[in-house]
Amino acid sequence: MGHLDHAAFGWLTPVLSYVMACIGAALGLRCTVRALSTTGRARRNWLVTAASAIGTGIWTMHFVAMLGFGVSGTQIRYNVPLTVLGLVVAVAVVGVGIFAVGYGRDRRRALALGGLTTGLGVASMHYLGMAALRLHGRVSYDPLLVALSVVIAVAVATAALWAGLNIRSPAAVAGASLVLGGAVSSMHYTGMIAVSVRVTPSPAALPGATAMQFIFPLAVGLGSYLFLTSAFVALSPTADEREASKAAASPVGERETSEAAVPPVGEQEASEAAAPPVESRTL
Repeated sequence: MGHLDHAAFGWLTPVLSYVMACIGAALGLRCTVRALSTTGRARRNWLVTAASAIGTGIWTMHFVAMLGFGVSGTQIRYNVPLTVLGLVVAVAVVGVGIFAVGYGRDRRRALALGGLTTGLGVASMHYLGMAALRLHGRVSYDPLLVALSVVIAVAVATAALWAGLNIRSPAAVAGASLVLGGAVSSMHYTGMIAVSVRVTPSPAALPGATAMQFIFPLAVGLGSYLFLTSAFVALSPTADEREASKAAASPVGERETSEAAVPPVGEQEASEAAAPPVESRTL
């Protein structure tokens, strides 16, 4: 059996992966809040952004944590297509859950369906990422811990969607994102504890890419996307702020002048009745 190291760089990868999970959760929740206060195309766009943020945050959290993963006696490579497929699955399935909540009429049913779908998608992303591992040996899993990680994923997804429906203030969203980031990290490391590897030493070259060749550059790119999108969402005005801005920009002085120049209907009729008739004289 090979010795598994989940933190080859110390606390760096666990802490950084937790931060990425929190950023993705915070951005997704803020976009969901924006979506529920709009309609039509704007709602759809905000929900798409929310799904991409949460899915990207979860994927980035997983693979940043995997940068610190190592097995004694063998090198590790990653199958590139399977790794990318995990990202696509994460965003797509989270999107199904987000749209179910964003457009569902029965909130309870939509929350249950969305939480289940999204949770299974998160778990699928995790184990697709693990299936992308290439090493000299055989990977096996503890079924009970795998089942526990799936339950945690569904619970985390349901809690995230519930927060998107019920939390409005930025401070509450920040607090919820810290909790959700911790829950996502817990799901990941529960799944990793379920892993055991029986190493078979071999001089043969492993297929795939190393973490630094592929995972690290992609994680940096997706992390930059999360940071830039977070800045855009933070700086873009809300619906209430736009309405207040329009009201403040309207010509108040002109409106008051026109209203003062035209008396109410009742006063206008009384004024006309009280006015003396105009006599016409013939010269």
